[in-house]
Amino acid sequence: MFATGQIGEGDWRERLAFIVHTMRDVSRQTDPEEMVRLYSGRMRQVVPSDRLVTLTRRDLTAPLYRITRSSTWTERVNPWKEPERLPQFDRGLLGELLYGDEPAIFDDIRISPDDPAAEYLAGQRSLLALPLFDRGTALNMVVLMRREPGAFDREQLPEHVWMSNLFGQATSNLVLSEDLRAAYDAVDRELRAVAEIQRSLLPACLPQIPGLRLAAHYQTSRRAGGDYYDFFALPGGQWGILVADVSGHGTPAAVLMAITHSIAHTCCNPPAPPARLLSALNERLASAYTVDNGQFVTAAYAIYDAATRRITYACAGHPAPRIRHRDGRIEPLDGKAAIPLGIAADVSFPEHERTLCEGDTLVLFTDGITEARDPSGELFELHGLDRALAESDGSPQDVIRRTLSSVDRFTRGAAAADDRTLLVAQVAAAN
Repeated sequence: MFATGQIGEGDWRERLAFIVHTMRDVSRQTDPEEMVRLYSGRMRQVVPSDRLVTLTRRDLTAPLYRITRSSTWTERVNPWKEPERLPQFDRGLLGELLYGDEPAIFDDIRISPDDPAAEYLAGQRSLLALPLFDRGTALNMVVLMRREPGAFDREQLPEHVWMSNLFGQATSNLVLSEDLRAAYDAVDRELRAVAEIQRSLLPACLPQIPGLRLAAHYQTSRRAGGDYYDFFALPGGQWGILVADVSGHGTPAAVLMAITHSIAHTCCNPPAPPARLLSALNERLASAYTVDNGQFVTAAYAIYDAATRRITYACAGHPAPRIRHRDGRIEPLDGKAAIPLGIAADVSFPEHERTLCEGDTLVLFTDGITEARDPSGELFELHGLDRALAESDGSPQDVIRRTLSSVDRFTRGAAAADDRTLLVAQVAAAN
């Protein structure tokens, strides 16, 4: 298929070197337009022509078509990024060829002066039309022309069609890849914005609670997530401490997290006692937000009384908080957790009480910690968390450091598959 005098037919090594060089250069391209220009230049060494025109009928109805490229243009036009600059026609020889859906060779064409695309054909006698098929239809076409008649060899037509369509598919794949990358970039920008909004709903800084040392860790598995923690200043020097986990991941979970935040800050004034807040959250979620979509929220809410070191708490389908005692013993808070929020409207949430001692450390967490998996699929589980807590010195920062380090070793450094939140409060020594 190589033209005599261009790429030597007699030396297969020369032809092979040309093809390998061309394919390597084409494979390096990331811009479809630049790839087309490179390939077109190389192929004109294979199939010499005096003029080139490319056509498309994509997204058009017969007999409409557009010219996407012409070797007569003095200014470059990118057909993918500047479609509004492409000339459009509704009849004439080029339209007949494109909608004819077949390759063609003309040895001596005579162009009617009233052909709408006459300027693109003027002065040419030979024409080679190569349809580029997409799902069985020639949506695009390459048209090569020569000034002299009978310039194209019919014996080489099958190879011309084959080569053109292989390259056309490669170009389409690159266009799709570029479109997909642009779509991912747009989605990523939106998710970044969602994540920023979501993080703005979390406490900007940890409160100063008398008698408690606090630390928190918040990590989403994606840009945005469904974990949530919060603090509520209550009358009489009490503080509410809430940790919640929305089912699922990503933007849907982040939206429901924001809804949960809004309800928590508006449904009860003040947000106490724990059973009352969880019941109000549950009723609003189940009646308006989760009943039809299958989402739910687990939560643990505790109220700490700094004067007595007593905590009153309730759980809704959430892992029981842990206490690390001063001597290193690990104890889960007792009590039935009830069902998650948002599943059924009429649910009660039992309350429990516990008095903490000096040096005790209260640990609230989400299941992204305990359900982290190692490469074989085994779960970190509660015993993994308890072991990390026992190895720590009980200070909030060391509890978080030890826990995250243990999870990282267990998962062999794998990215988090679920959101991970740790909220740690240690009863400080009396002054």
